[in-house]
Amino acid sequence: MKAVEANYDGLVGLTHNYGGLSAGNLASANNKGLVSRPREAALQGLAKMKNLHDAGLVQGVLPPQERPFLPLLRAAGFTGTNAQIIESAAKNDLALLRAASSSAFMWAANAATISPGADTKDGRLHASAANLLTMLHRSIEGEQTTRALRAAFPGADLFTVHDPLPPQETFADEGAANHVRLCAEHGAPGVELFVHGRLAGFDARLKFPARQTLQANQALARRHGLDAQRTVFALQSAKAIDAGAFHNDVVCVGSKTCLFFHEHAFADASETCEAIRIAADDLFEPQFVQVSEQEVPLADAITSYLFNSMLVEMPGEARLVLIAPGECRKTESVARYCDKLSASNGPIGRVEFVNVRQSMRNGGGPACLRLRVVLNDAERRAANPDMLMNDRLYPKLCAWVEKHYREELAPEDLTDPALCIEGQTALDALCGILNLGSGFYPFQRA
Repeated sequence: MKAVEANYDGLVGLTHNYGGLSAGNLASANNKGLVSRPREAALQGLAKMKNLHDAGLVQGVLPPQERPFLPLLRAAGFTGTNAQIIESAAKNDLALLRAASSSAFMWAANAATISPGADTKDGRLHASAANLLTMLHRSIEGEQTTRALRAAFPGADLFTVHDPLPPQETFADEGAANHVRLCAEHGAPGVELFVHGRLAGFDARLKFPARQTLQANQALARRHGLDAQRTVFALQSAKAIDAGAFHNDVVCVGSKTCLFFHEHAFADASETCEAIRIAADDLFEPQFVQVSEQEVPLADAITSYLFNSMLVEMPGEARLVLIAPGECRKTESVARYCDKLSASNGPIGRVEFVNVRQSMRNGGGPACLRLRVVLNDAERRAANPDMLMNDRLYPKLCAWVEKHYREELAPEDLTDPALCIEGQTALDALCGILNLGSGFYPFQRA
């Protein structure tokens, strides 16, 4: 069945800040405490969405979440008015207030894992919102993500949006950042690759936390009704995790028949590739583009986010396009490799660079900002049109950002109760733009 791969990007939130909350994310740690630019960040994200729409791709928008997240602060014992809660949290538990104010939901690659109907037993698209329980500031996202996905993909006859897996470390799940789907055509059956950093329980091998468990990936494959013969489970290398590849998409990206990855992406790259070949038998011939340590040192790959690029099929182009962060041009080994890649005869035809600098400073490249969703013709028609980018929506969202977002946000600004009022006012207005209804956010239902 004919299908396209849509990209649903997370819209950067009003509290976009450099809180340094993400252990193992080197950019997040290195830029902790810097003054952020929320308006610029949101506009950069919107420009990326519009560029892909203009190129002929289907581009969706996932709305930002409510921040500061007052339900977390109330659950932690803070009481009173919203302003009193924020003031008390700022005085007594500033770290918790910072977690409650995180805009990390903007990285939609962590929002969910998606399996298209071509791969599932019941023929429906299955989406499982991630529980993100490893990090406090991200563990508060799952319920609202589920609500957003159900708004984007209504209709139980075509879509099944699952709640997050149980919030227990056995099922630690970080979404599509640890998942790759390969196929001959988007609408044809494919091979789904699930990558984990550990088994359930503490992993003494690692300096930084491994955020995805094998048990979570196995549960996702079961609930999505995937064919076991077309499903591959692979272990991420400890070397990559401890070098700062906190998700597999920092060292690996794939699309159609191509898997593009660093030499140290997997604990055993040869074994992983062979498992994919076996799973793809009679469907397609996988194409593996492995980048060696000699060509691009692992540290350079992580600093530049070469593999946190979007690998997409552009209309009218025979080969795939790698949409990479502009930082790739500033790292000598990566810039040299990108030139080599463009000059090759391989499955990747060219490299296109985008400016997502505000996101990159917090540890998220172009691929972090998007959730890939394969939609066949019927699903595309059924998807919520108000959440799809077009020439009318783009200026509306830009004007909304210009009106409501602060130009700069310093760490101490998170203690300002006015920021909560500004956020709720902005999100109320956004519900009208995206037709989300009057009870979409927790503060609207309180």
